[in-house]
Parts: sequence; structure tokens; C-alpha cells
Amino acid sequence: MSIKQLSETLINQIAAGEVIERPASAAKELIENAIDAGATRVEIATAGGGKGLLRVTDNGSGMNAADLEMAVRRHCTSKISDALTDIRTLGFRGEALPSIGSVAKLTITSRPAAAPEAAEIKISGGKTAPVRPAAANPGTIVEVRDLFFATPARLKFLKSERAEAAAITEVVKRMAIAFPKVRFILSGSDRSTLEFAATGDDHLARMAQVLGKEFKDNAIALDAEREGVRLTGFTGVPTFNRGNSAHQYAFVNGRPVQDKLILSAIRGAYAETIPHGRYAVAVLALGLDPDLVDVNVHPAKSDVRFRDPGLIRGLIVGAIREALAREGDRASTTGASSMMRAFRPGVQPFYRPQPSAPWSSERSPYRPFAVNGGPEGFSEAGQANFTDIVAPTARAETAVAEILVEEPATATAEPSRFPLGAARAQVHENYIVAQTEDGLVIVDQHAAHERLVFEALRKSLHARKLPSQVLLIPEIIDFPEEDCDRLMAHAAEFADLGLAIERFGPGAIAVRETPAMLGEVDAAGLVRQLADEIAEWDTASGLAAKLDYIAATMACHGSVRSGRRLRPEEMNALLRQMEATPGSGQCNHGRPTYIELKLADIERLFGRS
Repeated sequence: MSIKQLSETLINQIAAGEVIERPASAAKELIENAIDAGATRVEIATAGGGKGLLRVTDNGSGMNAADLEMAVRRHCTSKISDALTDIRTLGFRGEALPSIGSVAKLTITSRPAAAPEAAEIKISGGKTAPVRPAAANPGTIVEVRDLFFATPARLKFLKSERAEAAAITEVVKRMAIAFPKVRFILSGSDRSTLEFAATGDDHLARMAQVLGKEFKDNAIALDAEREGVRLTGFTGVPTFNRGNSAHQYAFVNGRPVQDKLILSAIRGAYAETIPHGRYAVAVLALGLDPDLVDVNVHPAKSDVRFRDPGLIRGLIVGAIREALAREGDRASTTGASSMMRAFRPGVQPFYRPQPSAPWSSERSPYRPFAVNGGPEGFSEAGQANFTDIVAPTARAETAVAEILVEEPATATAEPSRFPLGAARAQVHENYIVAQTEDGLVIVDQHAAHERLVFEALRKSLHARKLPSQVLLIPEIIDFPEEDCDRLMAHAAEFADLGLAIERFGPGAIAVRETPAMLGEVDAAGLVRQLADEIAEWDTASGLAAKLDYIAATMACHGSVRSGRRLRPEEMNALLRQMEATPGSGQCNHGRPTYIELKLADIERLFGRS
């Protein structure tokens, strides 16, 4: 069989299969071109989910006839020079327009502001017609009809019109969040009109347009920098969460991305503060030198690769946790709304949190390593050792007594003095009702005290090197040499947590000590999972997470139980401790510890407003 050169049309159709996967892919490429052209207004019109019609109109710089003819040729672009290490535009390959033209009917009409007339070019199934004069306003109109008509096999794999239209909507939302100075209008016969007015430098206002006004009331600002990488954006308080990760948006140098490293970092930052199966709402923007990130790893440009992924993950996790420590004890404003809906007959809340119960490994955001012994993933010996090792606050009754009377306050204190107000009553020996300056707060005493005990235990854990137990016979574990190198790079970190390892030849690790609080631990399984974690994420936080897991278990069992009657000074002391403790707005299971009702909410219940 002889080798032959493929035709230009067939080459473009093959390439189109990588760049243009569905109508939303074409919309993304065309919107990116409009923004790169300096547009401040972008209009998108669709029909048939984008399969029948996709039109993108902008008021950007436009193109003259010569540029228009070049724009539909493969690998022709005005956006980069000869290097891929300094990409500062959304597009850079010069593949989108010829790829679309090879599988659809493409018409481009464009006019620079200074030009007396516009120019128009048409491509149908890869066949290009000559450029001709046209009438149009300054800017560019790109019209795509009958997408994939030239490749019927690809057309069969598209989803329903409704699904494809929803995918285009999601693309527009991501671009709208990334560029608040641009006005976006999405319309068509297959949808209701969606418009995002330009908000200038007010990114939060644009986020509220896309994510809903509730996000603005529950958002915490982020602004952190480490080694030349800056993280900005907003993230929601833990009790403001959703049932999927669709409300998590990430941008790298202004480019919308869907990177698993960033999504994993968000999940890690909210560990132990959000219930299992729930997701935080976050908008993160990373700014860094283009030389430190590769955006050319996938034709869709939605995946990126960082030169130092550990730095990026650490920055995101650290910044979010610092923000939560600063403001994360705020109650979500949706709590009051849910309570208001609960008073309406026949209305059930969409999400019902898990009832208060002892800590369970199934609900825990931490997944403990395999440990011999106890039914909850840790041995009875390990639990007993932990009680002896950690400070006296680990003992249940001591912890209760110390925290509840540490900062006594009188029941008659002025509510305006404190964010959580002054305790007025205890209802059913489980809920504390406090009066604030402009409303009231209802506190779940068990959930709140559970969090306080956990934070006290965790503070004592990380305040000093943890005790370890020496193995009578060191355990030798065989590893590939590269895994040994990764583990030894974190040996000092492990030693602080009570795990002592050392190199045993080129392809083995010797485990000499394990954390005493773990009891009888499967050392080989523990170290192997740490090696896998380091290889995947370049971080070794799994051991610390397991120790926190045991601390959370002890906190749950050592907290004020539901049904215990508290004195007024104990209730107020609990409120004051909540105000001083980071993350006290939710318990270790991620459930809210209190709900705030404003006076206006209460008045609405009685029809007074």
C-alpha cells in the first residue's frame, strides 16, 4: 500500500475533531477571538442548540480584506510570535476558524473602524469563496450554520438541542466572569435572552450576575501571593454550598480552565467544613508569569500544566483556609431563607443536612488509611493512646468544663457587644437562643461545642512534635527509586508527625517509628498511600489528615451532648468561644452550628413588613 498526502480539506476536518468537539467549543473559540480583538460588547445568537446557527457579533478591532483571507487559513494568527512561552492572549494557534469552516458553513463579515466598508468571506465544508465587499458596522460578525454537516458521523454523537444550548450558556458564563468589563448578550430561538451588563472593575458584581445575588452576600475575598504567583477571587462561606462542583470557576491569567489540580485544592481547603457530597462555591483567579504555566497541553486549552503544581495547590489551600479563619464563622444568609421556607406549610428544604451523630468514616471528608483494630478505622489502643498523649483538653469532661467556663459572661450582657449576641434561653436542652443587636441567633450546642473541642485538639497536635512508637523490627518496604526519592524529600515533615523513615538501599524505605496515636498501624499501607499522594499532587498531607480525623472523632465524643441543660454563663461562654474560634460556623461534619434571623425576617413572619 502506497503512502499519499491527505487533502487540505481532510486535514482540516481531522484537526476540527480535536478543536471543535461540539457547538459550545465553537462558541468558546469565537468569543475568545472577540475578546482578543478588544471587544467591549459580545452578542451570541443560537438556534437548534448551536447546531443550526451560531452567530457571534462583536465591536472589536475588525479585519480588512487581506487579513480576512489569511484568518481562515490554518496556523495563521496575529497573537503570538515564534515562542509558546509568552502567551498573553486567549487564542494563539490559528486553528479555530479553518477548523469550523471545514465542517460547517462559515461566514465572516468584518470591518475595521477606519475602513469605509466591510469585507466578507464564506467557507462551506472546507471550500473557500473569494473575499467580497459587504455592509456592516465596525467589528466582526461570525456566523456558523449547519455545524458538522460535512462530517455526519460527528453530528450523530452530539447531545440534545437543550443540552448543547446549556453547554453554550456555561461557556458564556465562564467568559463573563473572567471579563467583567465586557457586556455579553446570549439570545436565540432555543433559549430565553441572557444578558450580563458590564460591571467595570467590580468583579464581585459580575459574579453575582452569574452565580446569583446570594453569592455576593456569602462571599469571602481572596488575595494572596507566593513566589510570584498571585491568587485573587472570592469563595463562599462553608455553609453556602451546592450539590455539585458546577459553581466552581477557575481562571489562569484570565483564561477559563477546568483543571483537576485547582478543583482538588478547593476540595482540600474545605475539608472537615463541608458535608460529604456537597461542594463549595468559589471563583479563583491565578496570575503568574506565562513561562510558569503551559496552556498548550490540549487543543481545547481548558487544561493547563503548572511548572510547580505543589506551589499552586499550597497557595490555594492556604489562602482559602486563611480566609475561612478570618471570616468563615459567618452564617450563610441562606440559612434564614431556609428557615423562612420551613414555616410555610408543605414546603420542604431542597437540602436536609445529616442529623447529629457520632463521627463516621463514611461521612468524614478524610479517608483514613487501613489500620488494624477498631471498627471506625482506628484501633482501641490508638484511641486510648491519643487520650493520654494530647493535652488534657482531649478528655471529654475536662474539655467541656474548660471551654464552657474559660470566658464567663453574664446573661444580661448587651447584645450589641457581641456578634452572636447574649444568650436568652435554651430550647429543648439542645438549642441556644441568643439576642443580637438586629435579630436573634439559634445555636446547636452540640455541633458548636464539637467544633471548639476539635480546634483545641488540633492546635495541641500541631504545636509540637507528635510522640511516636518505635517498631521492634523496622519494616522494609520496596518502592521504585523515584518513589523513594519523593518520600525522603518529605521525611522531615513526616518526622514532626511521628513517622520516622529512612532510605534502605536504592529501592526501599525503612519505617522505624509510627505515630503513637495511631496505635497498631499498617505501616506499609500508610507509606504506600503517602507515596501515591506525593506522586499525584506533590504533597504529603494525608498523614496530617488522618491525625485530624482521629482528633475530630475524639471531639465528637467529648462535646456537650444534646439534652444537657446549660447555665446562662455557660451558654454565653460558648458563644464567646465561637466568636474567637476559626471555622466555628460549621461542625466537623460540615453542618451549620448556628442560624441567624434578622429582625426583618421575623417581622415578615408576622406580616409586619
